[in-house]
Amino acid sequence: MSDQHDPDDDDHGHGHGHGHGHAKAGIRGVLGRIGHAIAPHSHDTSDKTDSALEASDRGMRVLAVSFAVLMVTAAVQAVIVAASGSVALLGDTLHNFADALTAVPLAIAFSVGRRAANRRFTYGYGRAEDLAGIVIVLLITLSAALAGYEAVRRLLEPQEIRAVGWVAAAAVIGFAGNEWVARYRIKVGREIGSAALVADGLHARTDGFTSLAVLLGAGGAALGFPVADPIVGLLITVAIGFVLRDAAREIYHRLMDAVDPALVDDAERILATVAGVRRVESVRLRWIGHALHAEVEILVDHDMSVVAAHKVAVEAEHRLIHDLPRLRAATVHTDPDGPDGADHHASLTAHRGP
Repeated sequence: MSDQHDPDDDDHGHGHGHGHGHAKAGIRGVLGRIGHAIAPHSHDTSDKTDSALEASDRGMRVLAVSFAVLMVTAAVQAVIVAASGSVALLGDTLHNFADALTAVPLAIAFSVGRRAANRRFTYGYGRAEDLAGIVIVLLITLSAALAGYEAVRRLLEPQEIRAVGWVAAAAVIGFAGNEWVARYRIKVGREIGSAALVADGLHARTDGFTSLAVLLGAGGAALGFPVADPIVGLLITVAIGFVLRDAAREIYHRLMDAVDPALVDDAERILATVAGVRRVESVRLRWIGHALHAEVEILVDHDMSVVAAHKVAVEAEHRLIHDLPRLRAATVHTDPDGPDGADHHASLTAHRGP
């Protein structure tokens, strides 16, 4: 992404700092400060881009590995479907193939997200991940609908299951494969801040529930209760509905620019420790892809020169980038604190919302 640094030269001393990035091996806390003092690092555009590309690379690795695991899982199940004739297992197998394919929109999103910002997409293409998240939520919805439909259909038209032992084994394989993929996607998704990858992990977990339904249904059939299979299927459909709610809420929050309030508290605490900052006026954070961007306003002494105010703004931005997790860019605006009774934004009052 391009990076511009344009200090404001008006009489009120406004300082603006635009996005600088993490060094690839940034160390938090005291160790980070010691390391920085010994060997100052660069905050240029290439360094800033490195952290974004590293996160995208991790996401792509997760997608590749999970795609392979689910395809192998589905292939093993397909062999057992051919031997047993289990309609339930067939549905689960097709479901696992479909889940593997959800990696496609996410892979596209991670790839598109690497593109540099331009004059049309001035914040870059990170929002592509949120669009992929919507696709994944729709896939989870479809999964829940199909699971419920199959459960009701089989409740009305019971079907005999052959080779129950093999069907049970395939169900265990399906559950194990999906749960492993779910944990992997959710873990890395949270580490790199990708709501879409977390949602995709939750989707894999729903498929694991479907596999468990096959297992429990097969157990019921083995005990002479064939109706157990569709009943369990209905219960699993309800469970998938809860997972759908969580995934939809995750993506909704991201689309609405919601952040964890604790991050705002941390940003305010970091800014308050910067020399020259009298008060933190406002902090706004938003996710763009799997990176945070900040816009903050701080108050400084009204007698401070433009150069000194700008120096405070740069240091505030620097501290935020180092100490706030996954923050890639910050814009810091300085306002004069005083003299008493002065309103430096009087001409803007009518234009600002509540």
